[in-house]
Amino acid sequence: MQQALIDQFSETVRTAAEVGRPLHIRGGSSKSFYGYPPSEQSQILDISTYQGIIDYEPTELIITARAGTRLSDIESLLHQHNQMLAFEPPYFADTATIGGCVAAGLSGPRRASAGAVRDFVLGVRIIDGSGRDLHFGGQVMKNVAGYDVSRLMVGAMGTLGILLEVSLKVLPLPAVEQTISLKMNEMEAIEYMNRWAGKPLPISATSYVNEQLHMRLSGAESAVRAAHKQLGGEIYPAGDTLWKSIREHTYDFFKPPIPLWRLSVKPTSPPISFPQTKQLIEWNGALRWLSCQEVPAVDSIRQAAIKAGGHATLFQGYSSTAPVFQPLSPALAGIHRRLKQQFDPAGILNPGRLYPEF
Repeated sequence: MQQALIDQFSETVRTAAEVGRPLHIRGGSSKSFYGYPPSEQSQILDISTYQGIIDYEPTELIITARAGTRLSDIESLLHQHNQMLAFEPPYFADTATIGGCVAAGLSGPRRASAGAVRDFVLGVRIIDGSGRDLHFGGQVMKNVAGYDVSRLMVGAMGTLGILLEVSLKVLPLPAVEQTISLKMNEMEAIEYMNRWAGKPLPISATSYVNEQLHMRLSGAESAVRAAHKQLGGEIYPAGDTLWKSIREHTYDFFKPPIPLWRLSVKPTSPPISFPQTKQLIEWNGALRWLSCQEVPAVDSIRQAAIKAGGHATLFQGYSSTAPVFQPLSPALAGIHRRLKQQFDPAGILNPGRLYPEF
């Protein structure tokens, strides 16, 4: 049954490549707002029916699942064995799938301490733009020399291949988690987060908004208790709810849904502010969310991000006048073009989803 689905997907891709018809690859549609919208001429290729856990070895800390498998099913299974997806992926909808999670490449509050999505991808199975069924990587942390194609698929938004299966490294759940809260201004919070991030403390998440710094501590009870004593602050009783609401953008800061910029910068960068904007900081200062009542000049936001050693993404609130992702340098654009040519020579897989020219 599952192989029949793969054969069907491959045939759809081959036919589309022959006639030059673009394909809009769709799973749970939980992140359809992210990136550029698909072409109106695109044919939908729904892979959500290709689902199920293929292999799970709790003792080996590895899980392999089909791309259409819901994230909720995977995390439910992992929690039964006191394990987790350490990069804490956002869902944004109950329909979120593991394929969409990897294709979007988004990580949650734990990313600064545990790592990003691509740090946990061990192997993938994909269909390329010629309809070929390809396997890359495997189920060990390092098993082949050369290019790591598996991790190349992370954040590619389906432009290089249709994800069929993913193998991921998982980690044990922490024994204890506790959230503390401290009141301070933005500059103090940035300095505070960076000062303690360099210490051997079990800090697993940070957020700063409305002059309130929250820090999550995760680990052995004795380590969490000792860290709280060093850091100070008051215990925040609704910690689990807080971090889930930040991960899923249901926190008050993200309401109502207005233009939202995501700035990835050096953690030590000083405050970045614009008129009529609110800001929420994560990842020890490396991730700055700007919620804009009025859309500031796009160039000014991007220049501010570059000055802070990073880049800016229009995460939500797509506008035809504002590029979603930071424009590529000529060198990087050349690399993207060559990769697209190798994996999708007919240019039919989610064309324009990342950049209009690819």
